[in-house]
Amino acid sequence: MPGPYVIAAAPVDGSGRAGGPLYLPEAELSWRFSRSSGPGGQHVNTSDSRVELSFDLAATGALPEALRERALERLAGRLRGGVLTVRVSTFRSQWRNREEAARRMAALLAEAVAPPPRARRSRKVSRGSNERRLRQKKARGDVKRGRTGDGWD
Repeated sequence: MPGPYVIAAAPVDGSGRAGGPLYLPEAELSWRFSRSSGPGGQHVNTSDSRVELSFDLAATGALPEALRERALERLAGRLRGGVLTVRVSTFRSQWRNREEAARRMAALLAEAVAPPPRARRSRKVSRGSNERRLRQKKARGDVKRGRTGDGWD
């Protein structure tokens, strides 16, 4: 799979405005192949179909500093020594596993470098919704008060 991989259309300057797509250079990706568990037919013990794709996030020059820091912070639990690794053994074919590993890596990084969501502003509760809430509370209280059994004799 030669060539750079597109991560996502993410803000390049960290301002929140969408910039161009970000690319991962092929030279910064490390591929490893091993035997996968599970079914595989007559070639099960000879083909290395499991794929491990690693990307050194801490040392990369492909991402702007602000996005790299954001990704390091958000992916801290998945990183080992600053390296992000994706393992795929979903398919029998190494080629399909390579495509899936690249797709998963791109999805992880795109989510990690995305700008944070805007903070929710709290608004005043409308008068109508407050009155409806109080009416429902009153009705519920009346139902419960009716269960006491007073005066059933």
